[in-house]
Amino acid sequence: MKVIVVGAGKVGTQLVESLLNEKHDVTVIDNSQEVINNLNDNFDVLAIKGNGVSSSLLRDVECSAADLLIAVTDSDEANIVSCISAKKMGTKCVIARVRSPEYVNESEFMRKTLGINYIINPELSTAHHIMRLLFNEHVSYTEDFAKGRVRITEIQVSPTSNLLHKQIKDLNLPKAIIITAITRGGEVIIPNGFTTIDPLDTLYVMGERNSVDTFAQTVGSKIIRDRIKNVFITGGGRTALYLARELEHLGVNVKIAEQDYERCRLLAERLDNTLVLHGDGTDINLLKAEKVEEMDAFVALTGFDEENMLVALLAKQLGAGKVIAKISRSSYTSLLETIGIDNAVIPKLITARDILRIIRGGRIVSLSLLIGGRAEVLEVLPQPDSPIVNKQLKDLGIPEGLIIGAILRDGQVIIPKGDAIVKSTDRVIVFTLENHMDKVTKLFGVRGGQKGIL
Repeated sequence: MKVIVVGAGKVGTQLVESLLNEKHDVTVIDNSQEVINNLNDNFDVLAIKGNGVSSSLLRDVECSAADLLIAVTDSDEANIVSCISAKKMGTKCVIARVRSPEYVNESEFMRKTLGINYIINPELSTAHHIMRLLFNEHVSYTEDFAKGRVRITEIQVSPTSNLLHKQIKDLNLPKAIIITAITRGGEVIIPNGFTTIDPLDTLYVMGERNSVDTFAQTVGSKIIRDRIKNVFITGGGRTALYLARELEHLGVNVKIAEQDYERCRLLAERLDNTLVLHGDGTDINLLKAEKVEEMDAFVALTGFDEENMLVALLAKQLGAGKVIAKISRSSYTSLLETIGIDNAVIPKLITARDILRIIRGGRIVSLSLLIGGRAEVLEVLPQPDSPIVNKQLKDLGIPEGLIIGAILRDGQVIIPKGDAIVKSTDRVIVFTLENHMDKVTKLFGVRGGQKGIL
């Protein structure tokens, strides 16, 4: 596919990397020469300095021949105009990042009247992701696939775990689960039977939902059965507003601490039952005064990674239940695993996930980015004529770093071995490192281009 990315901030750069891994032809437009230089130094792309709203520039990059234009600048209005212009010039599909709450109710109008195929709202998507984390019984990261029958969960190995120093072949794992990956000191390991579990490893376990839960509990993972009733949010930005609205609808008691007085006024006007506090949500005295230890969950959503990490850790030490921190740097994820923060949300990865799902088409039912975007879990419907169908897995030459983790067939979950065969009617859950996505598309016949994205 020929793809044009307008705006190369955090989301744009993440998209460029993912698109190049899948061998797409990528052109990037950004108005910062420093950004352009960085792209040229690190990626094999055509990077052009300029304004993505400019119709003449869009013509110069042959926008009319593009399969897709993605506008992810910091300006909602620029993204909208860029998409409208590109669509009128002949671009097959356009995606605009639109962040302002004022535009949320205009999404349908923009799609139908302005011709913008997809509207992506990072803060709203992040709020939805946090909601899933809050109401998931597991404290650590967990995601469900195959209509809820297959689960992948993150298990952090404590220094006293009964898994320590054992090889995977000696763990007596249930037949319905598989360890797809291990992160250790920032390194991603694809394990085999002889891989030994070390202290502070993080395991990514996939399999039949109940079997995964049972195994996680057996090795000491914390499960929270009680319903979330009280949530404290520090930082009153757009994500906090969307999250508080969602929680209010479920009858959850919400407190938001925000330092900016005018922002507090706006939040108080737009929320019905949330208590908005004018103060520093990273201040230990405020946290103690508001009895953070009685909170079922604490969510750190300030604009600074370090603040979010430190206050989330502080809230955890004070006794808050589930603790979630928003971060922008993927490289911090390995650090969070070791200091005791339950979950991290990375908005750029959530946005990239939403856009990649659109690009890859209807055969990708769901997609989750793991380990700071260095790995993916996909639920795929194989094309009937794809190479993987009706052949034993051992005969396909599947590379290390790409794992067929589970198959859903006739309502039953199968953890496949080398002699397993994928049928065209199956749902297949695949774990893959980021640089193997092109091999996934070839194996399963997942087609990009116009058919996939419209």
